Amino acid sequence: MHDLKVIRDTPAAFDAALARRGIAPVADALLALDQQRRAAQTALNDMQARRNEVSRAIGDIRKAGGTAEAETQEVAALKARMSETEDEVRRLGEALDQQLLTLPNRVDDTVPDGSDETANVEVRRWGTPRAFDFAVRDHVDLGQGLDGMDFEAAARLSGARFVVLKGALARLERALAQYMLDLHITEHAYTEVQTPALVREPALLGTGQLPKFAEDLFRLEQGYYLIPTAEVTLTNLVNGQILPLSALPLRMTALTQCFRAEAGAAGRDTRGMIRQHQFEKVEMVSIVAPEDSDAELERMTGCAEAVLQGLGLPYRVVALCSGDIGFSARKTYDLEVWLPAQGCYREISSCSNTGDFQARRMNARFKVEGEKGTRFVHTLNGSGLAVGRTLVAVLENYQNADGSVSVPPVLRPYMGGLERIGS
Repeated sequence: MHDLKVIRDTPAAFDAALARRGIAPVADALLALDQQRRAAQTALNDMQARRNEVSRAIGDIRKAGGTAEAETQEVAALKARMSETEDEVRRLGEALDQQLLTLPNRVDDTVPDGSDETANVEVRRWGTPRAFDFAVRDHVDLGQGLDGMDFEAAARLSGARFVVLKGALARLERALAQYMLDLHITEHAYTEVQTPALVREPALLGTGQLPKFAEDLFRLEQGYYLIPTAEVTLTNLVNGQILPLSALPLRMTALTQCFRAEAGAAGRDTRGMIRQHQFEKVEMVSIVAPEDSDAELERMTGCAEAVLQGLGLPYRVVALCSGDIGFSARKTYDLEVWLPAQGCYREISSCSNTGDFQARRMNARFKVEGEKGTRFVHTLNGSGLAVGRTLVAVLENYQNADGSVSVPPVLRPYMGGLERIGS
């Protein structure tokens, strides 16, 4: 949620910030609703004060032997009006909250302007794409040729946008996930956490998936939602908490199944494993003090890059523009890995600083010892990495002319020393 005080004090600046995302001015409408709510609350407070005053008078009158009929009638009338006004305050407050909940985060001043991904800015590249002396296969042909990737079986089980992995490819995906976790835990000082895959609505409200992106979520009849990413569960571990400053930074990582309806992806990446309803991802989440969040974003991005560097996969880092950045993000770097079969870089990780945007929605704060009051934490999240897409990149970048795939050296200990999959 946004700070109403900031909107009241600088409405033009608030509108200008959201205009960078292509959103029409909203400050006047928000402030009008806020003014109605505050006026109703003031009226309610006045009625409460009057009721208390008259109630005391009734007591005095009755002690003196009087009946206080007029005063009693006034209190009854006040109670009725107060009940109506309480409903009005609640209604206006809920309406204001609903509007605020649908507004995205304000982007950082350093975020490049632009309306879509064409305005994203490349920050750096690492590695050189391999020059092949044979016809390159995509991951689908490679996986099926190795008898380790079965989309037809998955379709019989679940429909489109699912896959069954088996044999060495199933083990390779598990090896990738274990390698990522081990790297983040031992080298990057993240704490491994296991979280539920089912959450209630408040958790998704806290991180910004609801209410705006409800159609992209899988909702169960019992009121649970399948998580779209462990960002939801890891970040919400501080929901409603007041942390001591000494507990920060808090860095967590988790390997989970992720579930996305891909409601807005009709016709996109229908072949293969790039865009699926169910996939594994290693997530990184940091909870930090506000003054540390910019540096933490650079650190987190570097942790994701280290996975790709360890695997020897060429990639580039891209700063997302104001029109392409995610709903909750203040600033985002995407990591895009080179896919030989497509002849381009494709997203494999997204690392974002959300500032205090999620913390306000979750009421997640910290307290400095000896100081009065509390402050909102800053939250960050990043993929470290999307495991299925990393499998795609390994298959395509490490393929051989005979259809076999070499195992990257860092994964061989997880594969029982296996150096090559296939003939």
